[in-house]
Amino acid sequence: MKKHILLLALFFLPYCLFAQGTYPNKTVTIVVTYAPGGLGDLLARQIAEQLTTRTKQSFIVENKPGATGALGSRYVTKSKPDGYTLLLGQTGEMVINTFVTKDLGYDPNKDLKPIAIIGEVPLTLVVPANSPYTNLSELIKGAKANPGKMTYASSGTATPGHLAAAALSQAAGIDMAHAPYKGAGPAMTDVLGGHVDMFFPSTPSILQFVESKKIRALAVSSIKRTTALPDVKTVAEEGIKDFSFTLWGGVYAPTGTPEEILNYLNTNINMILEDPSFKKNLEKDGILVRRNSRIEFGDFMKSEFTKYAKIVKAIDLKVE
Repeated sequence: MKKHILLLALFFLPYCLFAQGTYPNKTVTIVVTYAPGGLGDLLARQIAEQLTTRTKQSFIVENKPGATGALGSRYVTKSKPDGYTLLLGQTGEMVINTFVTKDLGYDPNKDLKPIAIIGEVPLTLVVPANSPYTNLSELIKGAKANPGKMTYASSGTATPGHLAAAALSQAAGIDMAHAPYKGAGPAMTDVLGGHVDMFFPSTPSILQFVESKKIRALAVSSIKRTTALPDVKTVAEEGIKDFSFTLWGGVYAPTGTPEEILNYLNTNINMILEDPSFKKNLEKDGILVRRNSRIEFGDFMKSEFTKYAKIVKAIDLKVE
């Protein structure tokens, strides 16, 4: 009898220890796969600060840029699955890279467990200030009248902005030339100079230029309008049904991380996401914040894979 009691006690010991708050009992690192200053870095630092406050244990951010997000992602997948090394994964390294990069070195669907989406950012279709187009319908009409002559900029081939613009061209039945740049900065410079016809960058990155009337915003790529540009219609409102492309960032853990830790993190992150001041701080920059379960995040990932697989195939984008 005593032997059975001892075995039961040993079986339940990890759960009892977890319930008593043994996680986290040391610093937790959230890896960001790009250099400081981008969306992922912002989301990671915001959530790390709040998790530190809630748990009374340090959550820090470590930037591991390289290989379009693959370097940091691989690092996390090879880390011990104990909840102390997490990943702030984004659209590129979690979805798009799987279609356009050979030998990625990790499989987001097998090697990582989604915990919670922290935020989503719509893209905003912008044109130069001197553009003749004041809405998306006019731009589409102009492109149809000049097949192959109008250009759209992107921050690089296979970036969300490139694929969103390609999807728009497919849906609208227009032919526009793609002008890939080495980053959003050079692309925006040529938009400001009137050297390209349109650009599909992230909303936070263009707010200052829209407000100063240096560029014109024609539409946003999300299903709903963004609070940052409430008067700008969605692409769907302009007639392209069900059009939705967003940049997003979420927290992941290596596969094998205990369910109790995954649930603990999801619960605490959702409490932060529901805090009015936290939401307001991000939403003023056009970042959508919403509560989401681990299952909802997983389902969202599946829908993203389906969407990007379709457009990559449609434009015959080659794997590097």
